[in-house]
Amino acid sequence: MYALEGSVAVAGRAVQWLRDNLNLIGHATEVEALARSVSSSEGVSFVPAFSGLFAPYWRSDARGCIVGLTLYSTKAHICRACLEAVALQAREVLDAFEADSQVQLQHLMVDGGMTVNELLMQTQADLIQVPVRRPRNVETTAMGAAFAAGLAVGVWERPADLTSLNPADAEFTPAITPAECDARLDKWKDAVQRTLGLAK
Repeated sequence: MYALEGSVAVAGRAVQWLRDNLNLIGHATEVEALARSVSSSEGVSFVPAFSGLFAPYWRSDARGCIVGLTLYSTKAHICRACLEAVALQAREVLDAFEADSQVQLQHLMVDGGMTVNELLMQTQADLIQVPVRRPRNVETTAMGAAFAAGLAVGVWERPADLTSLNPADAEFTPAITPAECDARLDKWKDAVQRTLGLAK
């Protein structure tokens, strides 16, 4: 078995930044409702390169930026742009995976605390153009440790015995066209370029 790993410097921490540094929300769970209160980010892009950019850029000189603001922009647009940033960073890592492996993604399995945000999951599906599947138990790191221990002591005989123990609980399918997806990715890439070299 082989694994490819791609690292994103800031994902969930971006939501915490909106809460702790900008006081746009009182609790991380509020970001979804606020982001849903607008139909789009209305041209706002948020690149949370607070400590540089990891894959696929590997630029320690990048710094965070919010671009595309107008007098119409509100905290709701910034919150929506924040969720889009998480999904777009994942999209770029997945593009690098496909380029390196020559294997096309058929669906994406997700886990972790941010996956309870259904707007984020739908946005992720839209921006990778394949279904996103969320398991019943999203804390799969802890579950994986328990599974490994169980295999070691004979609770289960082989890894195949584990495949049905945490089935998919929700699936999100793309709701935008490939052309819309490409336009949003191009806009993101333009915003990313504006972050480069800001730490010099």
